[in-house]
Order: sequence, then structure tokens, then C-alpha cells
Amino acid sequence: MQGIMSEVLPGGISLDHTGEHIRIEFDTPRRVLSSAVLNGGAVRASHLLNLKVNGDSRAIEPPEKTLAAYCVDAGWRGTTVGMMTATSMDSLRVAKESADGIEIAVLATSGLSNPRRAGDRAECRRMVMESEPVGTINIIAITSAILTDAAMVEALMIVTEAKSAVLQEADVRSPVSSGIATGTGTDAIAVVSGHGPQEVRYCGKHVLFGEILGRLAASAVRLSINYKASAD
Repeated sequence: MQGIMSEVLPGGISLDHTGEHIRIEFDTPRRVLSSAVLNGGAVRASHLLNLKVNGDSRAIEPPEKTLAAYCVDAGWRGTTVGMMTATSMDSLRVAKESADGIEIAVLATSGLSNPRRAGDRAECRRMVMESEPVGTINIIAITSAILTDAAMVEALMIVTEAKSAVLQEADVRSPVSSGIATGTGTDAIAVVSGHGPQEVRYCGKHVLFGEILGRLAASAVRLSINYKASAD
């Protein structure tokens, strides 16, 4: 899947897909809400990075330092929201749809070496310990519409539910509890708001935006984990 063209994404966004990273660059800074390691939370960002790392990279330096150094070495200016994974960048899959003049795109990479069910007993028994960036499902949802703060949070919920539904369909099991996994232990999700002119205030399952977002997230994750299954 290397060489995916920029036109699969909403206008004003370019996609750089290599064996080492997936980078999304915005024409002007955009609001991003994420659980990313680097610049997570609510920020205005110029770039979004999904970096391939070794599964034991945590032992070398903190993950946010690895990501920040990579951005500096690449010469990228502005704020970068950065996530990482040990999975292949070839697992990238993109799903896109437009409705009522609003574009929505979801990108997903996946690794399933550490599936977990929410509530499973954690290996790290201290609140401040970190987990390793292996087996990660990373998802980026982008829209051309302006999302309110509440809508961005709701979009994160929809994407998370869609990911969990796909793992249920695939009967991916947690090795800890043997229950159906709801994700991996190191997943990251980012939602990117657009510049409009349309504004979206609701992203739940009763509205068209939420329906499309959930469907696209499920499709991208499903295709990505199917690739991993066939490649492994």
C-alpha cells in the first residue's frame, strides 16, 4: 500500500507514506484531539505522524523523545502530533466518503500482538509505568467539517466503538482474560477537525456523520487487520 496518493484525503492535506512512517501534513494548522504520545490531548497541529519503531524501543528512550527527535531530523516545522507502532506501515488502509459537501477519511494501521479487553488485569502494576508500543492499532479520522469540542470527543467514542466491533467480528481474544479483545494495550486515536464551512455539532450513532464515521473506521480497521492476518 505504499504510494497512496494525497487525493484520497480531504483538500488541503498531503500524505507521505514510507516504510518508516505515515505523515499527514495540513496546509494550515488544524485542531486535533488525540491520545497520541507526542502532543496528545487537544492541540493545533501542522503534522500528524505515525512512526514505525522496534517493539523494545521503550528501553532506549521515552517514546515522546524518539518522536520529537524524528521530527527535528526530518526538518518538519510546526507542532506534530505523534504516535508509534511496531507494525508494518504496509498495514495502512484508508476509507473515505463524502455527504452533503462534507468529506470524512479514516486511516488505520494495525498490529495484534498484544490484544486486550478493557478491564483486563494490567501487567504494569504501578500507575505511572509505561507500556511498550507493540501490536498497536493506530487510527486517524479526518474531516473537512468544523467539529465542536464535544463533537470531537464523540467522534473519538465512535471510532473506538467501531474498532472494538471489528475485533469482535474477528473474534480476537485477550490472552489475559480469554474474552473478546476491545483493542490492544497500546492503541492511539486522533480526530482532526477541518476548516468548514460546515459545522458539525453531533457525531453520535443517531446522526449521518456518526453513521459514516463509524462505518469508515470499521472498514479501515477491518481491511488493515485482514492485511496483517494474510501477511503474518
